[in-house]
Amino acid sequence: MHGRSLAIGVAVYAAASIVAAQQTSGFAKKGGDPAAAKMKNPVAATPASLAAGKRSYQRLCEKCHDPEGKGNGTAVTETQPPDLTDAKWEFGSSDGEMFAAIHDGTSKDMEGYKERMNDTEIWNVVNYVRSLAK
Repeated sequence: MHGRSLAIGVAVYAAASIVAAQQTSGFAKKGGDPAAAKMKNPVAATPASLAAGKRSYQRLCEKCHDPEGKGNGTAVTETQPPDLTDAKWEFGSSDGEMFAAIHDGTSKDMEGYKERMNDTEIWNVVNYVRSLAK
């Protein structure tokens, strides 16, 4: 078990390092980011991860992206929040790019959540968002 925890810790540290190194504007890169795309999700999409991701999503994401992830939330934003259930991903569709978008934000409408969630919590949200499209 200790080896698994160490591996997850190393993966999370590597993910955070890549995200920190690749961000120059403070936001995720539109069109995707090859460096972020290389990040591998160290958190398995278990029922516990999906439940934790759903709780974070409901608390922080639902107001813009709505409960089903369609982008029709109640928050007033300058731009329409994207539909998280379709095949179009403006900031890249890999788990790493999704992590970077949540971690660093995408615009003034979507702030980064690195100050409000730790890396494992962000990976749980990635897992949960993936489940919305199924």
